[in-house]
Amino acid sequence: MEAKTPESKDESLKSKIAIRCAKAAILLSSLNRRDSSTINHEDKEAEAMLLQREVEDLKVRLVRERAKSKKIRLCSAVELLLQILLLLSLWTFCLMLAFNLL
Repeated sequence: MEAKTPESKDESLKSKIAIRCAKAAILLSSLNRRDSSTINHEDKEAEAMLLQREVEDLKVRLVRERAKSKKIRLCSAVELLLQILLLLSLWTFCLMLAFNLL
């Protein structure tokens, strides 16, 4: 066996340090990925909840708009009916005047 010289000891020490640094870098990068994925997951959940609220608000607005539209249609139909009744009443009055029934 060879006797270890100071140079070979330095080289082995440097390689051990390099291996430790590489392991530390890998651990740090995996922690960063895990943290960022957790943050991304939380951001996605928050965004999903925000979108869900927005969808619910839009559904409520749609229901209100439909109710308003139904009321407008009903009022329009009643107004048309009243106009027809008024017109028929005026025609009847004019016919009665024409035939001297009054």
